[in-house]
Amino acid sequence: MPKLLDIQNLQCSQWRQAIQLGDFQRGKDYAARGRSSVLQLQNSTLTAQCKGSAGQTYLQTITLLAQDTHYDINGRCSCYVGYNCKHVVAALLTLEQMQKEGQPPPSLSSSVKAPAPQHVTQALKITDAAVQRPTPQLTFGSVTLKRYDARSKRMQTTIQHRAALAFDYHGHQCSGKATANFLVSTGPYQRLRITRDLDFENRCREQLKKFGWQISLRRSDAVPESAGDAYELASEQAWLIFMQQPLQDLRAQEWQILMLPQFQFNLLPVEQWYATLEESPSLDWFALELGIEVAGQSISLLPILLQLIRQSPKLLDPDYIAQRSDQDVVLVHISKLGQRVALPYARIRPVLMTLGELYIREALTDDNTLRLPRQEAARLTELQAQGIEWHGGEGIQALAERLSQPLQSLCPVPDGLNATLRDYQRDGLTWLQNLMQIGMGGILADDMGLGKTLQTLAHILSEKNAQRLQQPALIIMPTSLIANWQDEAQRFTPQLKVLCLHGPQRKTLFTQITEADIVISTYALLSRDSQHLLAHDWHMVILDEAQTIKNPHSKAALCVSQLRAQQRLCLTGTPLENNLGELWSLFNFLMPGWLGDNKSFTRQYRTPIEKQADEQRLAHLKGRLKPFILRRTKQQVASELPAKTEITHHINLTSAQRDRYETLRLAMDKKVRDAIQRVGAARSHIVVLEALLRLRQVCCDLRLLSEEDAKQHTSKASAKMQHLLAMLRTFTAEGRRILVFSQFTSMLALIADELNKAKISFVQLTGQTVDRRTPVERFQAEEVPVFLISLKAGGVGLNLTAADTVIHIDPWWNPATEAQASDRAYRIGQTKPVFIYKLIARGSVEEKIQHLQEHKAALASSILDGGSSVNSSLDDATIEALLAPLNA
Repeated sequence: MPKLLDIQNLQCSQWRQAIQLGDFQRGKDYAARGRSSVLQLQNSTLTAQCKGSAGQTYLQTITLLAQDTHYDINGRCSCYVGYNCKHVVAALLTLEQMQKEGQPPPSLSSSVKAPAPQHVTQALKITDAAVQRPTPQLTFGSVTLKRYDARSKRMQTTIQHRAALAFDYHGHQCSGKATANFLVSTGPYQRLRITRDLDFENRCREQLKKFGWQISLRRSDAVPESAGDAYELASEQAWLIFMQQPLQDLRAQEWQILMLPQFQFNLLPVEQWYATLEESPSLDWFALELGIEVAGQSISLLPILLQLIRQSPKLLDPDYIAQRSDQDVVLVHISKLGQRVALPYARIRPVLMTLGELYIREALTDDNTLRLPRQEAARLTELQAQGIEWHGGEGIQALAERLSQPLQSLCPVPDGLNATLRDYQRDGLTWLQNLMQIGMGGILADDMGLGKTLQTLAHILSEKNAQRLQQPALIIMPTSLIANWQDEAQRFTPQLKVLCLHGPQRKTLFTQITEADIVISTYALLSRDSQHLLAHDWHMVILDEAQTIKNPHSKAALCVSQLRAQQRLCLTGTPLENNLGELWSLFNFLMPGWLGDNKSFTRQYRTPIEKQADEQRLAHLKGRLKPFILRRTKQQVASELPAKTEITHHINLTSAQRDRYETLRLAMDKKVRDAIQRVGAARSHIVVLEALLRLRQVCCDLRLLSEEDAKQHTSKASAKMQHLLAMLRTFTAEGRRILVFSQFTSMLALIADELNKAKISFVQLTGQTVDRRTPVERFQAEEVPVFLISLKAGGVGLNLTAADTVIHIDPWWNPATEAQASDRAYRIGQTKPVFIYKLIARGSVEEKIQHLQEHKAALASSILDGGSSVNSSLDDATIEALLAPLNA
């Protein structure tokens, strides 16, 4: 028999486990309202009475049986429940309160009689319930709390979330301390004894702990006490995560889930994600609506996301977005439904990264759709792979696929092209053709030397063969490139009719424009010839060295923007030299208005990117431009390139050079002929070399001729110098390492001055260089990008494998000598393809001796290297060829 205790300091926690939650709550309320009165406490038996809700009085006799750490309660009551009812609870709580206040319970005297019970107490019948596994039940709730914060002097609002765990046995709930069994009333004086499966209950609690749940140590009104043991999670993000897959797992295990009306995470499930496209009649724009289906209603998502971004700008941070797992969610409130939905990052990540705040804010219309130019169709592909149901806009969807995968189906090489295209060049042709077929332009921005001219000619020939070239292709270029285009067109596409509008005679050629396949003009002549060029519709307008129009206010930029064409293209190895404004200028020509006006582009992109290093805006701009810029660097296509690629640039001399060349040529021609007539060819060798030297100096730079010429002229008078500087700016920007060779040390000195002005680092090696090791080591260590080398100083004995580019300013007529210089870079240890550029003055003695070198190598060597055969090879025909006029 348990020992009866003297319970003079009774505490609720000692007996609470014996009472059901509902009975305890109701008894607590009765005690608080003073309905219970303690009549007697004798040993461990308490006698009390309690007023019922209808005014009747019930008598309670309660015996407390001491166990190890608690009391079992045997509470009899005259009410119809009869056992451990709310009246018993009220009596025990009233006794506890009296003890706390120091009021001893009264003794029952003969003068004080207990009221007569209104119900006859009957014998209590207890029935054992069948043993079964319970059903775990989670009840979720939230409560909003407001308090005054003295520090901020404001009302602070917090929201508490709780989940209560209970177990359902035969329709009766239990929780709390793990007693072996509990009794529930099934009728007057009838009890059902239920045996608890404590192992199962503990496994359920452990499962919650694995999800991050902890027993709540603070009381909260988020869930009622009768709902079970209160649990909480560490953060709102933890709640969000749990309400996704973990909660679904518990449902699958047949847990009962009850969400109270005020529960903040009672999320509506998203039934469907959808996108609706509508194409404009003119096909120049399309409307996009993104939405979700929730509770049978269509909800537009874009205004919700815009508001969400403004509240939490970090949603546009690529690093932050990348760190979120696909299962992480963002909560958004659906005002028309009064509830929230969880949007998983797997779905909203591509929307945020593809569109972003700028797009949504700028393009969102009153009907919650985005109105976008058709050039933006490529961005739809980021969304199409996310399980979104698409409606309408089949044409735009097809356009999106072509823009995002322009090389999916390679274009055939056009018949009649006199060249074998490398794989990347065929890709370039396919890209150009794809843009033409969808009516858009772009920038072919391959590194110099990768064949932009060839790819463009193949593109034009493809149009010609397909009978789409009904109007000519107009190509605008710097004057210095005219000869190269004419040569390559004649070499690769001789069937195309080329009309060159250059020189004073061009005015007589305007009437032939419609008969040509290709019309060539220059930036310098645009403003003068604009009336004639604007009078025609062109199949395509192509700008070579398109960075020339980087100033949008220049005459050239303003003129080309007015030209009418089915396609506009830019060719440039440097689409961006100094700032994003230059890139805007190119696209303002290609697709006017697409990037907005210059002012808005500066506000939306240039300022955030250039001044604030905004990575989100930079990524957004790159995403927009990507379909319309094709750039391959030499490193990217290195496997397709031969070990050495030799490229000749024919350069037109400036007017000052041409005038001086012709003056010198006439004088030297007479001097050479007089010498040969006077002393014979063998003794005239020095005179011939002097004549050729002077003419070659004119081809390089007029300042080489004399001190007077050095004072009179600047670098602008030298076509080669200007061409070289442009090449070096491009190459150094691309990260190339360049060797620049010249036979004239004075020419290298002039180049050094220009590099200093351009702030391009370099080292130099000439016959006067004492310390040869230092410049070589600095170049090999990639401390500087340019190495200026003279023939005598650098022709042998150097190993410069850090170089990948060689430029010969003035040709070395002896092929072996020239190859030896080039091999300073191309030798054992070199792992990169090497590009070798030769700069040849068009129509000059340089070009004529190059021709002689190809056909009469011995003669060329004897003339320029002092060979012994000059007396037998230098005939009148050869002299006449060498000293012929520039235009001959």
